[in-house]
Amino acid sequence: MGRYDHAAYVSLTMEFRCNLKCVHCMIEGTMDRLAPESDAHFEAVLAQNARERRWTGLILTGSEITLRRDLPDLARRARASGFEHVRIQTHGMHLGQPSFCRRLVEAGVDEFFVSIAGSDAESHDGLTLVPGSFERALRGLETLDAMEGIATLTNTVVTARSYRLLPGIVERLAHLKRLTQMEFWVYFPMAERDEKDLVASHAVLLPYLREAVLRARALGRAVEIKNFPECLLGDLGDALVNGQPELHIDPDFWREFERNGFYQCVHRDACASRECLGLNTAYIAKFGTEANLLQPLRGRRRAAI
Repeated sequence: MGRYDHAAYVSLTMEFRCNLKCVHCMIEGTMDRLAPESDAHFEAVLAQNARERRWTGLILTGSEITLRRDLPDLARRARASGFEHVRIQTHGMHLGQPSFCRRLVEAGVDEFFVSIAGSDAESHDGLTLVPGSFERALRGLETLDAMEGIATLTNTVVTARSYRLLPGIVERLAHLKRLTQMEFWVYFPMAERDEKDLVASHAVLLPYLREAVLRARALGRAVEIKNFPECLLGDLGDALVNGQPELHIDPDFWREFERNGFYQCVHRDACASRECLGLNTAYIAKFGTEANLLQPLRGRRRAAI
């Protein structure tokens, strides 16, 4: 179960450049043609929230939001309009500069959602394809850890190349006292086939995912799992949280996203899960429907999907 109420946040995609080359990037094929939200739309969201107080938190995201030189100004304007929290979603490379961290915090950023791909420099940099990216992200998290009023979160994409690293990632970050939540996003390609061979079997990755969740919770951290069958999680089913903040993004993104074909499960009509996304097209093409592995959950009202 997560620590944050997704409905209380709105997320704006304000940048579509990135200086990493992550092997698991979902939008690498569309990054060049997706357009960030305009400054006019940004101001409209601020004005709406100033009137209605619909959200308490604003998330500034993109392929890499820290490439925007006016990021501190965006944060200041958001806080001035009444947002209680401003979060950035980032690969963390630029957080390795303590002065940059301080500028963002002084501007009003108080939540940092940082992507951590591996458990050490070798594994992380091997997935981001940029040497030094792990050390810079870790240095940033440690810098933020010394600042008052700051919360950090981490996101790890779970692929066939990274699932064994999950428990080690939790342990490597165990010393961070301001790390409030760890999220594990099970990879899916925005395509009908797993051309990169990154989709991992649910049965194979499950023991590592469970161990990571248990270790994180033992450290007092909230955990969210994305895109994994709820029935396989057993007593950890409450960690599955597929809800997201309202996302403002180029509509072309959704046309590509729909290619994933979620909600394919042979037990869909009999299952009472309110969170499960079932299987997607690429997973089924690689591993089949796994009818004998998946089991319908009973006794809870099924959400409309």
